[in-house]
Parts: sequence; structure tokens; C-alpha cells
Amino acid sequence: MDIGVLPEPQRLAVSREGMVATQHHAATAAGVAMLDAGGNAFDAAVAAAFALGVCEPVASGLGGQTMVLVHDAAAGRTFALDGSSRAPNRATQDALVNPRAERRRGYRSTTVPSTPAVLDYLREAHGTLPLADLLQPAIDLAENGFRISRLQHSLTKREAKYLRAGTAGAIFLRNGKLLYRTGAVFRQPALGATLRRLAEHGVADFYLGDIAAAIEADMERHDGFIRRDDLAQIPQPIERRPLTGRFFGHRVFTMPPPGAGRTLIEMMNIHQHLPENRRDSQTRAGAVLLAETIRRAFLDRADRPFDPAFYPQHAEKRMLQDDYAREIAGQINRRYSGHGETTHLSVMDRAGNAVALTQSIENVYGSCAATAELGFLYNNYMSAFEHKDISHPYYLRPNAVPWASVAPTIVFRGRRPWLVIGSPGSERITPSILQVLIRLMQGDTPLEAVTAPRLFCSLSGCVSLEASRLRDDLPQVFEERGLTVDRREAFSFYLGCVQLVVRERNELYGVADPRRDGSAGGPRRRPAAASEDA
Repeated sequence: MDIGVLPEPQRLAVSREGMVATQHHAATAAGVAMLDAGGNAFDAAVAAAFALGVCEPVASGLGGQTMVLVHDAAAGRTFALDGSSRAPNRATQDALVNPRAERRRGYRSTTVPSTPAVLDYLREAHGTLPLADLLQPAIDLAENGFRISRLQHSLTKREAKYLRAGTAGAIFLRNGKLLYRTGAVFRQPALGATLRRLAEHGVADFYLGDIAAAIEADMERHDGFIRRDDLAQIPQPIERRPLTGRFFGHRVFTMPPPGAGRTLIEMMNIHQHLPENRRDSQTRAGAVLLAETIRRAFLDRADRPFDPAFYPQHAEKRMLQDDYAREIAGQINRRYSGHGETTHLSVMDRAGNAVALTQSIENVYGSCAATAELGFLYNNYMSAFEHKDISHPYYLRPNAVPWASVAPTIVFRGRRPWLVIGSPGSERITPSILQVLIRLMQGDTPLEAVTAPRLFCSLSGCVSLEASRLRDDLPQVFEERGLTVDRREAFSFYLGCVQLVVRERNELYGVADPRRDGSAGGPRRRPAAASEDA
């Protein structure tokens, strides 16, 4: 039954021993439990990521893909894990009867999931705890359940007709038809059994064993593309060199293609070259220039697609160059003078290891397809491919990787990670990160920077903004500039959800964005050492 108002998650946390910030308080608790058990940041990130797939199924899960930015303190290395999913071997443009509909929902909208492979790789290469330990919180959440939040109820209501039309309705709706009320306990026994099988037999079972066989049988029943030969080509993550830039003296590491780190760096570079008196988004000029900065960076990203897997011989485009940003900033300044879904978590431990992890099933509830036998949603990343321009690096072809909007980011002070940050929100990801970084550089506290009002400007010139929390003359200012205005509610779900961990002296501060169900937390005491046989 409905229990009314749920407890408010802890949005700000402080610890000397480690810190986890995720989009759901149960996932944060899973990560903290690993730190308490003597695990490191990598263990905590993997446990939290598996848990998010259970308690935030609208955004991620075993059927999705995962991108990670990592700092390994002992090795002194910062690197990206490109955990792209893959187009199935049978997925071609000609194979789609109704491309617009089939790549949006249903079994043909699904790419080969990479999340299990990526999380297991991160654990095996850098973690200290066994896979079974890292999966246990997710198993407990699936079997014992968690309470449906107002946000989850609202999102399910929004997508209910698609869930009813697809196979996922049998899992995520009561009796396949009705919404779970806010506060109701939601249990997922089939998913719990799948997670238990992974804990017992390893992640290889997802790609080569009984789980793979169940996926193939489900795909065959519903005319999907994925088969055992697709799964057997396990989509292991690729270590890539991060993109780097500087933002007011801080060195920034972020996600390379197919992620959207280039867009973030271009935005930062343009902003730094704006006149100092026009960098404050709380002023009329600052708000307009921020919107123009966002719009111009997205125009460049659309105009300059780049995939290192296909074009390794190409030098990086001008998007990353400082002189180009100076030129664009001047143009923007002179002119003024005259529903994808994702989840993010950030983790840092006392040793200085840092993980920024963004994972997704693409849109809210992904493909709206799931097998009752396995209990997880399939992604709909087929919608992220280019479907018209055959010369485009992200054109749909067998075993290709989709374009991504994610930008997990680590910011350094000197040689040590200072800030771990990221956000969900499709094309709103990089603008959300940018606006938090700007406010941090202007002296806001981490909590102030995350909770401050936001805006976004699309390629078409539509400015979405939390209007009630910004000065009331801004909509008219944007309209006078020829932009359209989309008024969003306060703390809008649409405008990203930043999770950050920041180190100040010997303390770690975690902030979870109030725009969703997240929380931050860390150990209250020094954790026990990991066991020798872990």
C-alpha cells in the first residue's frame, strides 16, 4: 500500500575513509558496505552499479552498457574504460522493416549488453573482493525488494502504455497492468535468481552459459537480433586514453569518443575565454552566453563525429583546441553585444583511487522488453546509431558501437584527484557537469553547486530552464534573442542529476543531486582490511 512520504535520502555526506554518491540510496549503501568490508573504490563502484540495476531499473541494469573513468592511485594511472555495447551481427539497416519504431522499442532495438562484462573487468583488474560479495547487495534488493519512490512511480506512469505493449509489463507492473504505488515494496525474484547465478558461475555465464541460452531463446521467440554468436563475442571494455583539458587551473580528465568528453572540454574552453563579467549565469548576459556556449558545442559535436575504432589515423578535431575556443567565445560575446536515460555514480577511497561510472539502458525503461525468466530489461541503444548517412562513423552496421552522450570526469589538483563527477540525462549530461564546475570555481560549496538552478539549450535553439528558481526576466531575454523557452519545474528530472565526490584536505564530501532519488555516504570508521583470500 501507499505509505505516503518516504524518508528523504541523505544528499550530503562527509567521511575520511571513502565516499560514494549514486542516484539511489540503496545503491549508495551497497557501495559503502564494500568500503566497510575493506574493499577499495573499485569494489564499491561495482557493487553500487549492480545495485543500481535493481533499484533504478528505469535507467540501468544487466541489459545495458557502462562507461568508466578510473584513477588507480597505486599505479599513478588515469584511464577510460570504453564499455560500449555492440550492434548484433544480424542488425543491418535492411533488416529493419520499420526502422523508426523498431529501433526505439522492442527486441530489435537492443544491442549486445556490455554492463556485466565491464563491471567484472573492473572488479578483476582493480578490485579486491570476490564477485559474489559485490553482487550480494543487489541480490538482497532484488529478493527482498525496495520501496517505489515518487519519481519511479511517475516515470512508470509515463511509460506504462509501452510497458503494457511489451514484455516488460509483466515484471514492472502489478499483474502486468497496474502501477505500483509510491511506497509499495517491489520485489524481483527472477532478477535475483539471475544475479545469484552470476555470483555462482561468473559473468561468463551471461555470454556463454545458461543465461546466454535464455537470452537467445527469448530473442528468437520475439524476432530479436541477438544470438549466441553475438554474446560469445563478449563486449569486453577497451582501455582508452582520456581526453584532458584545463579549467581555471585544474586539470580535467574526461571520456573520449564514443563518449561526449570532447563536448565538455569545448564548453569549458569557451567559457574560460568569455569576458569575466559575463561568466555569471545568474546575470542576463551570463545566462544567454551559457546557453549559446552549450548550443555551439553541440553543433560542433554533431558536425564532427569521431570514432577512434574506425578512424585512429585522424588527429583530434578543432573542438579541443584553445585557439578555436577563443574564436568561438569572441563570436558568442559579439552576438550578445549586438529523453535518454542513464545513471551515474562517483566513488573515491582513502587511498586516492577514484571511479566515475556512467551506465545506461538508453531511454527510460530501455526497449520495454524483458524476459520474465531473467528479470532484466534490454536496452534500446539501436536508437543511438546513425540510420541515414552511410559514411557516418556511427552508422548502423554489424558489431558497431553506438554514439554516447556520457562524460564521467575526474578533476585533479596537482597530482591527486580532487573531484569525481558525472551525470545522466543524454545531451543534458555535459551542460549539467559544466554548470556545477563553473559554480565550484566561483566558490560555491559542493552542495550549493549541485542544487543550483540549471538550464540547457538544444541545437534547435530551445532553452529549457528551471524558471521558478532563476530570475524572472530571463525567458523574455531568451525570446528576444530568437530562442524558444521551455519552462521546467524546480529540480527538474530533465536537467541531469550530478553525483560528485570532492576531497578537501583529509575529508571526502559526497553530494547526491536532489533531482532524483540519490544519496551520498561513507564509512564512519576505518574499514577492516580485505581478507587475504578475497
